[in-house]
Amino acid sequence: MRVKSGYTRRRRHKKILNLAKGFYQRRHSTFKNAEESVRKALTYAYRDRKAKKRDFRRLWITRINAAVRAEGLSYSKFMHLLKEKGIDLNRKVLSELAINQPEEFQNLIKSVQ
Repeated sequence: MRVKSGYTRRRRHKKILNLAKGFYQRRHSTFKNAEESVRKALTYAYRDRKAKKRDFRRLWITRINAAVRAEGLSYSKFMHLLKEKGIDLNRKVLSELAINQPEEFQNLIKSVQ
């Protein structure tokens, strides 16, 4: 007996086409194009969730470096001094301090030196 994949295929196609909502031209309406686009999009999403973490870390380091150089230190020396003093603040917090509370950040630098 021949079995057609009607219900299963329809479900699979519907799932992909729902994921492709908002895509441009045929990419949201034609299964073949939609499947390709969705696969690419999911690949990029996975990759960029990892890249986002790297990008933010780079941004925080750049901000800390800029704030510390204004005080005559380099980023690496500042981080080393923090570690020596046992001050355990992550880069995100240090960056926020440098941007939003520069006086507090300067006090931190002075306490480390």
